[in-house]
Amino acid sequence: MGLEIDSQMGKRRIAMWMLAAAALIAVALSAFLLAMRWVDDGARQQTEEIADARLSSNAGLIASELQKFRLLPLVLADYPDVDAVLAEGSPAAIAKLNRTLEMLAGRTDAAVIYVIDRNGMTLAASNWRQPESFVGQRYGFRSYFRDALAKGSAEQFALGTVSRRPGLFLARRSSRGDGVVVVKVEFDRIERDWIRQSGPTFVRDANGVIIISSRPEWRLHATRPLSAQMQQEVRQTRQYGDDLPPLVAIDPGNGAIRDNSGRDQSLIRTADVPVPGWTLSAVEPLDPARRSLETQAKFAGLAASLVLLVVAGLIVRTRERRALAAEAKRALEDEVRRRTAELSSANEQLVLEHAKRGRNEAKLRAAREELAQANRLGVLGQITAGVAHEINQPVTAIGTFAANAIVMSDRSNFAGARENMSHIVELTKRIGQITSELRLFARRDNPRGPVRLAEAIDGALLLMGDRLRRVAIERIGDFTDVSVTADRVRLEQVIINLLQNASDALDGHEAPRIELRVEQRGKWVHLAIADNGPGLPDDKRDHVFTPFVTSKRDGLGLGLAIALDIARDFGGELTHDDASGGGATFTLRLRKA
Repeated sequence: MGLEIDSQMGKRRIAMWMLAAAALIAVALSAFLLAMRWVDDGARQQTEEIADARLSSNAGLIASELQKFRLLPLVLADYPDVDAVLAEGSPAAIAKLNRTLEMLAGRTDAAVIYVIDRNGMTLAASNWRQPESFVGQRYGFRSYFRDALAKGSAEQFALGTVSRRPGLFLARRSSRGDGVVVVKVEFDRIERDWIRQSGPTFVRDANGVIIISSRPEWRLHATRPLSAQMQQEVRQTRQYGDDLPPLVAIDPGNGAIRDNSGRDQSLIRTADVPVPGWTLSAVEPLDPARRSLETQAKFAGLAASLVLLVVAGLIVRTRERRALAAEAKRALEDEVRRRTAELSSANEQLVLEHAKRGRNEAKLRAAREELAQANRLGVLGQITAGVAHEINQPVTAIGTFAANAIVMSDRSNFAGARENMSHIVELTKRIGQITSELRLFARRDNPRGPVRLAEAIDGALLLMGDRLRRVAIERIGDFTDVSVTADRVRLEQVIINLLQNASDALDGHEAPRIELRVEQRGKWVHLAIADNGPGLPDDKRDHVFTPFVTSKRDGLGLGLAIALDIARDFGGELTHDDASGGGATFTLRLRKA
């Protein structure tokens, strides 16, 4: 009888293990297929996010580069020396303008700045000393020259006929209408930055021709065939040189690049840039994201397999014990129930541990997603050294407090650890204020309306940061509930310009001090910013708002002119007055909101 029972139990044990193995294989196969689907979808999503973040950062870099140069032809079109050269063309006037353009090109990093008369002849240029000087060259065939002369302004990307270097030509008709001022911008620095990125990046113009690229061999290649009319126009203007741009085998639209097996290898993402007809594309490889997610899937699969094996073993063992107890001895029924209850409790504990592990894995995934989101938030402008210092101090302090909190926790000093964590919370709030102000200051379009003057001043002081730390700042007057009609960003721009000038004037001063005085006079609000520096030189006082007039050794002389234009655009005024006791005072008058 005993041998028969053992034989039956052996057969049942084998059958149960075979059934458990089959179920485990089916679950593992399903999990593998789902994991591969998850890896592909997750890799595509992560790669798209990385490519979009790279697009946003690169588009901001191009916009920042162009914004720096677009002001030059606008200001030079009204410059008296340009009018003198176009009107008289005397050697002395041309020589003077050549030196001025050479100085501006050196300070602004412009490739070349030159002036063309209405007949297409270049009269003056910043590269007048160089062998490939533009002086004496004719550019009447260029579209940017004809369009600027007819419409007032024009922009065109083309290959230089003399330098043989491509660039964007920013053209502006002179104030007298008898010539054109041109600034050429080259993008070598941007292309060098793009080469270090994870995938190719390139910009196409309205003709589909690649004009900026991290791959030099793609530059001045067309991504689609040019029409017969466009080919004729390109030959006439020599926009891309003497020959038509050859085709390059790349599809710049949003999509994927596949390998020979048909599997997606890279993703292409495209966005607009602030030049009509230009589009920016980024190619991002999928393999890095795939490898990371495949590693995660392997670990998760291994953990799940171990859990399934343990659960299956427990189930089989429980059923074996139950069958053995039922068929062997009725007398052991109570003992079997007790041991079965113990096993059930262990099984429930294992399920709880598994659920806890699942929740921990979900938290880990959420943390990774938050980190990816933080990485996608690129700053589109350039962060100044002062703001970097302002952020670096609380970051360093956070590291110190966090390290101390770990030591205190190890020593069971939880009160001290909690106090350190409170300091960390306050420091992160400080960093949040700085970054929020940077995001607001980086916006281009801001509605005009009531602006609280105190908030604009606080934002400007926050952005100035470490640069004003050595200066005593004093506010005089009641700033409470004082609102003016303006827009927040441009008002901060004016205040920052005046504070920068005051700070520069106080370099080397033993007791530097800046006063901000507010006074309400009827419907007007007067904000005065005064320093106790040496004041302006006598020969600069009457021309302080004139473009290119500056007392700084490396200054362009455009800051106060721009501030004056902004103030007048708000319906106000910006004036200057040397203080009687030394120093300079600039008064901003704005309408009360």
